[in-house]
Amino acid sequence: MLSDEQVEQIRADIERSSLSFQLVKDDLLDHFCCVVEDRMEQGLSSEDAYYLAWKQICPNGLDEIQEETVYLLNASKIIVMKKVMYSIGLIASVCLSIGWLFTLLRLPGGVNLFNYGFLGFTMIFLPMFALDRYKASVGKVLSERLKIIIGFASAIITGLSLLFKMMHWPGAAALLVAGVGIFSVGFLPFLFFGMYKKAID
Repeated sequence: MLSDEQVEQIRADIERSSLSFQLVKDDLLDHFCCVVEDRMEQGLSSEDAYYLAWKQICPNGLDEIQEETVYLLNASKIIVMKKVMYSIGLIASVCLSIGWLFTLLRLPGGVNLFNYGFLGFTMIFLPMFALDRYKASVGKVLSERLKIIIGFASAIITGLSLLFKMMHWPGAAALLVAGVGIFSVGFLPFLFFGMYKKAID
């Protein structure tokens, strides 16, 4: 059996995590105690049993349990949002490709179809997709979240510059410079630094 001091140590480790649901914390404490006691009955020391319990219950950290809990609590909303997001992406992509084909064949409506598809993809699908990716990276390090924000911001701004150019609206050059600048100076350093860290790890 675990002593009160050992139980409090486990509780303190769980409290130091980023878990925000008290019910999840209580369940984890109970689960940890059961696993540790089971390992100790097999002849392991309390320290070794505790280490193996962590490896068994949360090999990727407690943040993963928090993410899975949030996902399960909001699963129906998340599924609906993903359906809407990917449906918009599909419709916009189809409009883009058919509009491009119609424009090449000089068929009526091609330019409008292409423009609406491009606008829907850039202004609706990409921001929704960026938000989805950002939410998925909440438990990750700050550099990963910044990489997602900067990458999608540069893609949206560059996409808008192309739309402005096609529609002959003013400001296309400034948007293009801003989009490419953010991509080159903001996104690429994060990307290659992350690749470098993974390589040396």
